[in-house]
Amino acid sequence: MTTALVTGATAGIGYEFARQLAERGHDIVLVARDRVRLENVSDELRRDYKIRSEVLVADLSDRAQIGKVAQRLAEDARPVDLLVNNAGYGMKKGFLANEIEAEEAMLDVLCTSVLVLSHAAARAMRARGRGGIINVSSVASYASMGTYSAAKAWVRYFSEGLSRELTGSGVSCMALCPGFTHTEFHERGRMNMSRLPEFMWLDAAAVARQGLDDAAKGKIVSVPGGQYKTLVGVMNAVPRVLVRDVSSVIARRRRTQGS
Repeated sequence: MTTALVTGATAGIGYEFARQLAERGHDIVLVARDRVRLENVSDELRRDYKIRSEVLVADLSDRAQIGKVAQRLAEDARPVDLLVNNAGYGMKKGFLANEIEAEEAMLDVLCTSVLVLSHAAARAMRARGRGGIINVSSVASYASMGTYSAAKAWVRYFSEGLSRELTGSGVSCMALCPGFTHTEFHERGRMNMSRLPEFMWLDAAAVARQGLDDAAKGKIVSVPGGQYKTLVGVMNAVPRVLVRDVSSVIARRRRTQGS
């Protein structure tokens, strides 16, 4: 039986990754900050799918706690066969309106943890000759909307590069780039998304399922949803200055909406 480690595993896309992997017969290592929620999800997965579930409490904005998760990924005696770097959050305010400590913490969660955990997992997996990494990026990585989209662009480019470095090793790496998805993400960031039309929303279960299926097919970048495949195609085709201008307008409108 194989084991998957999922960060941000107690809600949204991360929870769906954990649940669907358990449904497919994988043992699960659940990583998040909230022990109570972790234990609730762990109990649910063990009960519903008869798999082994391990809880690992870690705040991925803390370098020492990132290291604790990295140590788990590097263990030879208890190998992790699939890493899903899903943990993340966003902030409503613009870069200059946030305190730099808040920006640094978000960068640690979105980028530093992905870097450190991917390094630990890829080395261990390459030594065994098998394994996979899914790094959750975003359609925002194709836009220009502040530090969140910049961080997610880093995740996508990093994943593409790591995928090439792992060629022929038996280990894969894929960037998953969902658009707006029904989760706790926007509520936690106090973002009012009431004006976004329903057809632009994705379902978290469908996003996770697409990510797992595309990773199994060996894709390097996965963009769930026909509407977002079209949007990414347009953003890649038009001049970059237009993408920047439109992104700036959208970002300003979101910041001026009520929370």
